Amino acid sequence: MNDWIDLRSDTVTRPTPAMREAMLRAEVGDDVYGEDPTVNALQDRLAAELGFEAALFVPSGTQSNLLALMSHCERGDEYLVGMDAHTYKYEGGGAAVLGSIQPQPVPHADDGTLPLDALASVIKPVDPHFARTRLLCLENTWHGRPLPLDYLAAARRFCAAHGLALHLDGARLYNAAVACGVPAREIARHFDSVSVCFSKGLGAPVGSVLAGSRALIGKARRWRKVAGGGWRQAGMLAAACLHALDHHVARLAEDHARAARLAAGLRGLPGLTVAGQHTGMVFIEVPAERLPAFKAHMEAARIRLSIGYLPTIRMVTHLDIDDAGIERTLAAFREFFR
Repeated sequence: MNDWIDLRSDTVTRPTPAMREAMLRAEVGDDVYGEDPTVNALQDRLAAELGFEAALFVPSGTQSNLLALMSHCERGDEYLVGMDAHTYKYEGGGAAVLGSIQPQPVPHADDGTLPLDALASVIKPVDPHFARTRLLCLENTWHGRPLPLDYLAAARRFCAAHGLALHLDGARLYNAAVACGVPAREIARHFDSVSVCFSKGLGAPVGSVLAGSRALIGKARRWRKVAGGGWRQAGMLAAACLHALDHHVARLAEDHARAARLAAGLRGLPGLTVAGQHTGMVFIEVPAERLPAFKAHMEAARIRLSIGYLPTIRMVTHLDIDDAGIERTLAAFREFFR
């Protein structure tokens, strides 16, 4: 029996029995030929729900974002991106390595937005000396923070004024939608393309979807093949994503509530700082000299945390964390910091 509590990330979720059953029943075909009916159903459904013409099912969020960047931009183009954004910092430099697309990073504001005046100051003039600025890439949520809805509208107007396309790394789009109390479409409508990850809070084992115009998705499908992302009977994986859309979106509010309960229970412990709680994420700070002992203590309590050499630790709630898991975690913290 697996009695570990794993708070490292919402990527560690395991398919529920009902999701496994949906995968078992999935009708399948060859998706490289466009003949997998369950993949097609997922793509059509997400495109319709988010307000786009088409969508493409791909193995990972990293590949989904890469395909978007390579479909919006050409060699020698540039995209504007947050300095701590996933597409810039945590995806292996794929846009530059594989797409010859130059990133122009901009520091995030505390709420996860990219200040529009800072973005305007780094747009390149039309001149052979410079890369061509073509795209703005935002991330929602960012460190668990949903981007303000009025900012998204302002970013859309900014891109229109400067002739830029607008892409959303919406790996946790549904967390943002649930937290803001709006349909995901209300967020997606501001963008030219949106990437959604199903293997985080939505609990599917594999897969992301890129949505956009029919022309953009046509380009992305070709780049998916070039990047080795063509797959065959992928309907079993698409079925997990369809099940997640049906059953795991509204319940994200439970993850957010448990994260809030965890943060509240940790506040006031001597020697521990709660740096913030946003949607399903809790950020704490532990003195660096205590990290080795803290890591050993939590592992002895069979609680997995992403503890490295930095004092800031992120904990993420998800569908494999129940109320009892939160209480066990709080008890282990209290024992160490009492």
